[in-house]
Amino acid sequence: MKVALITIGDELLSGDVVNTNANWLATQLTDRGVSVAQVVTLPDDRDRIATHVSEYSETFDGVIVTGGIGGTPDDVTMEAVADAFDRELTASELTRSAVEQRVAEIETRLPDREFDVDVEAEAALPERSRPLLNDAGLSPGCVLENVYVLPGIPDELKAMFATVADEFTGELRSTHLYTVEPEANIVRTLEEAMERFEVTVGCYPDREARHNRLKITAADDAQLDAASEWLLRTIDASETPVSRDAGDDDTPDSETN
Repeated sequence: MKVALITIGDELLSGDVVNTNANWLATQLTDRGVSVAQVVTLPDDRDRIATHVSEYSETFDGVIVTGGIGGTPDDVTMEAVADAFDRELTASELTRSAVEQRVAEIETRLPDREFDVDVEAEAALPERSRPLLNDAGLSPGCVLENVYVLPGIPDELKAMFATVADEFTGELRSTHLYTVEPEANIVRTLEEAMERFEVTVGCYPDREARHNRLKITAADDAQLDAASEWLLRTIDASETPVSRDAGDDDTPDSETN
């Protein structure tokens, strides 16, 4: 399964907010064997969001869109997703009731504050989409064909993703090896591993730990095991983190990075 991530928000592009959602989702999906094939961050621009959603929906098995849902003027994600599928926005009894209940809970918890919530706007989703109720927040998300629209607030995102996580599965599996060999010394060996076995191998220098971390990924467990065993025999590698003596000037830092 190949998935694309679209994170929405001017605040992400300006650097005002760190885009932790993309990292968190990529980790969750990778752990489930899914290939994260594309990650893009877009501004709160209805036309650009609609264009990317339409293109990615046709290109990838699944698309996750985060951020820009709600009732404020810059929350245009739902409208954009509706545009991508030529749908209208509408509030159902289910989403309207869920938003009203959440507003009532907030008002009970904060009786001294006044809330002017446009329930219809908050509850509106593209026609014929599957609602994803927001138990941790206010505005619901939805699933429209293979596009999943989730909140941008991290706690709300995580809670809502948990309700659909089982819909994301893949065959990719990964394992890690560690070596103090300089990256330049093992390039040919890593290339040979990918020629011998149906795997991909990434090499990630860690200057603080003073080692290189190798990530071996495959869709077949036997290929993954065989490649890992071959690399263990061929280079000075370990299945547990290792580090070079601090006094050794020949660090494993990449000569090309």
